[in-house]
Amino acid sequence: MTVARIDQRRRAPAATAEASEAGARSLRRRRRLTALAFVTPLLAYLCAFYVYPLYRNLDLSLRDYTVRSFVAGDAPFSGWDNFRKVLDDPTFGPAMRHTMVFTLVSIVFQYAIGLALAGFFNRHFRLSTVLRALFLVPWLLPLIVSASTWSWMFNSESGVVNYFLHLFGVAPVGWLTSPDWALTSVIVANIWIGIPFNLVILHSGLQNIPGELYEAAALDGAGAWQQFRRITFPLLRPVSAITLLLGLVYTLKVFDLIWIMTKGGPGDASSTLATWSYQLGFGTLLPRFGPGAAVGDILILIALAFGLLYIRVQRRQEA
Repeated sequence: MTVARIDQRRRAPAATAEASEAGARSLRRRRRLTALAFVTPLLAYLCAFYVYPLYRNLDLSLRDYTVRSFVAGDAPFSGWDNFRKVLDDPTFGPAMRHTMVFTLVSIVFQYAIGLALAGFFNRHFRLSTVLRALFLVPWLLPLIVSASTWSWMFNSESGVVNYFLHLFGVAPVGWLTSPDWALTSVIVANIWIGIPFNLVILHSGLQNIPGELYEAAALDGAGAWQQFRRITFPLLRPVSAITLLLGLVYTLKVFDLIWIMTKGGPGDASSTLATWSYQLGFGTLLPRFGPGAAVGDILILIALAFGLLYIRVQRRQEA
């Protein structure tokens, strides 16, 4: 009896440890299931609205789709033929050049003006909150309203811009009808629309910079430009990087503004990769779905390249 009791006492801690480990495994399993239940709707959303459209666009670019085969779903596989057609097309060069000019000029001016306004409103003067809210109006308006308004302002015959030019004795300019001015016109409109986004993000970044740094710099005799160069700009660099990246990705795919104002014309004077992709896929009676999707894939690759570049730069800064 004594030996049996000793053996039972030895087995009791082992049984308790096994039960405790089993309980811990069950708790971890429940936590994983709970986390999966929360993540599942997000995964479903990403698959439905991101993964599947990307897959369909890639499939369109790798097959020879016509209207009949698009409906029937039996388009033959063509490999990289659509990409070769796009790269050999005489429209590709001007569209790529216009896309780069439109994107780079827009984000540079949006950032510069947004940063200047953010610094101005960071002074916390009377009515600063009201004025800052008014600057958000271009961002809040539906894009079709903004584009239509700018189309009216740049109208060659009845536009308010040419009216003011007439008051100063300047001849009317064909802002939307001249190949020399069409791209400039849509760039100006896009800069106006993007300034509020830069203002909001950069203003929040400026508020996170401690005021004591500026006070110490002022005591050391640093002027406004030296404070900006030594304090503001370096500490605002992470916010600036994400602002420029988001502005770049958004501006690359701007379509509706250009289409409403100029439809990529006159000719191809303001055509970008986004408008050209739409023209290929839906702008004619005989749509070319494959080349249109190939242009879309090129846009995605450009945006992805800049995104990866941003991640690499951020990792270097954190290291």
